[in-house]
Amino acid sequence: MPRLPFTAPWLLAPMEGVTDPCFRAVLLALHRPEDLGGACTEFLRVVDHPYRPGQVRKHLGPKTGSIPVGVQLMGSHESALAATAESVLQTDAAFLDLNFGCPTKGALKGCAGSALLREPKRLESIVRTCVEACGGDLPVTAKIRAGFDDAESVEELARAAEAGGASLLTVHCRTRSEHYTDQVDWTRITRAVEAVEIPVCGNGGVLVHEDLERMREVTGCLFVMVGHAALADPWIFSGQEVTAQAAAEFLHEYSLALESAGAGPRKRAARLKQLLKVWSAGGLISDEADRKSWMAEREPERLLAAMEARAHAEAIP
Repeated sequence: MPRLPFTAPWLLAPMEGVTDPCFRAVLLALHRPEDLGGACTEFLRVVDHPYRPGQVRKHLGPKTGSIPVGVQLMGSHESALAATAESVLQTDAAFLDLNFGCPTKGALKGCAGSALLREPKRLESIVRTCVEACGGDLPVTAKIRAGFDDAESVEELARAAEAGGASLLTVHCRTRSEHYTDQVDWTRITRAVEAVEIPVCGNGGVLVHEDLERMREVTGCLFVMVGHAALADPWIFSGQEVTAQAAAEFLHEYSLALESAGAGPRKRAARLKQLLKVWSAGGLISDEADRKSWMAEREPERLLAAMEARAHAEAIP
């Protein structure tokens, strides 16, 4: 089984519409490899046509720094997944992840993502197909939810991923039916840990840096994956306390990266507000009235100017 490439126990979760090359580049630049162990692309939806190496490289983006970045695939068409896995081998991807957790209606309609939580044997077959396609040259990991409607089958799902040859299993502690509600049950992660021999990565319910080690202690998982909490505080992996100025600079760098990638004003404003909706780092948003005002702004330059002014005001003794 290929060795896992991760440089630390904390991993950035793949998030559709968020973890594109722009966001990853700016966030990864904040961290040392010993603070952030790895990241992943948004999922590549694989249907009947496989991705070519050039298409995979576009999703990966330029290689920057030494924090490993993997490619996530989602689908159920095994021949196309295998061919795409072979394409991934021709890139700088550090690992290949398989998405069995996406809870959207689109994923269910296409019998992908969390739809496969109802078919453990098929899940196992997909993992095995991709492992064989990678030929031992790249670790294949799998990401599941604790179940579809309930968590009764979390052990069976974990064993299916292991039987297929996964090098690591990530378990999101909510079921598909629970989506992203406040329902958090880490005992489901513990059950997966106890069911398999491969390393388990816990996911779900992490809010602050201290929760990272707490999840490991409570569940016995070896790795912890952070999703939405990293949007509120991109420094969550290191636990660094930052200033409002540093927070504003991160958002400015993100906007510049988006602009360099060809994003227009509307998209840049939308992506900034995607973060500002939940932002907590640096005391940049000390008043919910500011958040409400910024969320109504349509021009990215005006939005960035308002944040810079707020950061400057926070810096005055």
